[in-house]
Amino acid sequence: MRPIQMVDTHTQYHKIKSEVDNAVIDVMESSAFINGKPVQEFAISLSNYLGAKYTIPCANGTDALQIAMMALGLQPGDEVITPSFTYIATTEVIALLKLTPVFVEVDPKTFCIDPAAIEKAITPKTKAIVPVHLYGQAAPMGAIMDIAAKHKIFVIEDNAQAIGCDYFFKDGSKKKTGTIGHIGTTSFYPSKNLGAFGDGGAIFTNDETLAIKLKMMANHGQSKKYYHDVVGCNSRLDTMQAVILNIKLKHLDAYAASRRKAADFYDQAFASHPKITTPFRAQYSNHVFHQYTLILDGADRDELNNFLSEKKIPSMIYYPVPGHKQKMFAHFNVASQTMPVTDWLTERVISLPIHTELDMEQLNYITGHVLEFVNK
Repeated sequence: MRPIQMVDTHTQYHKIKSEVDNAVIDVMESSAFINGKPVQEFAISLSNYLGAKYTIPCANGTDALQIAMMALGLQPGDEVITPSFTYIATTEVIALLKLTPVFVEVDPKTFCIDPAAIEKAITPKTKAIVPVHLYGQAAPMGAIMDIAAKHKIFVIEDNAQAIGCDYFFKDGSKKKTGTIGHIGTTSFYPSKNLGAFGDGGAIFTNDETLAIKLKMMANHGQSKKYYHDVVGCNSRLDTMQAVILNIKLKHLDAYAASRRKAADFYDQAFASHPKITTPFRAQYSNHVFHQYTLILDGADRDELNNFLSEKKIPSMIYYPVPGHKQKMFAHFNVASQTMPVTDWLTERVISLPIHTELDMEQLNYITGHVLEFVNK
């Protein structure tokens, strides 16, 4: 059996090796390493795939979130509502810009932000909501956009874990996650569903005025070279990553199908086990399984994590410490917030390997040892 990886980027690369290698060599021959033509070609390809009018590539997903907030003109003291149960990048940029993070609960089934919690958290200072499409499951964007419209609040989608996911509205229409809010952001970190061979990110919008601001913010605040209208930052996707991403974009739907196939196997293996809750699949979206995350109840999650490690099965805990309990936010006095759902999840979730290259032997080995442990 091949060694099991949490994400097997090496095997995935070898399936597209010749195409990637040739594209990289072309970039080296052109020597257009920054802002080469392929960067714009990738932006156009990604816009077409997502159905977004404008795509602005940038250096990473954290920058994408920061640039989005800067372009919206959010000011120090403005409140931004976000889930506490997410990766720290979602919330650290809020504090970095001297905005005020307002942490709210998630739905215990989807792991995504709870619209009812959003509604309760809105104050006159609330200027934006940042829903996170966590683990590849879409947040309930229909309800979120209704709340945002009612209160005249911006919505920035953190789509780092769900690129390619479809969201189905009640009227039968559908959109890709990341294109529903005022601005969408994503990451191309190598382990992501659409991963680069280094760092990278992108920002999406259907608003031309916002697109102009986003481009300026990502490029030193300049509208044309050497003319800087606002304070911006320097955040670029390099040409090498753009050509690789453009190749992998053509395979993204197939990658999602492979992930779903592995998730289906896990679902069947753990079906109806009293100690295991498998990932919920909301009817309003098609889960793209950036992570396959179980909830354990009646079995020790940390002991399972150690047991799997002994069996050379990687597993991860996303996330052991929620945002409102992180030391970096201590000055906001949020650690005392009562968030029972978030606290319950942080003690019980564990993610198993999920990627495009899992084979049946590996899946049987993983599920067999998980069941061995929980059946003790």
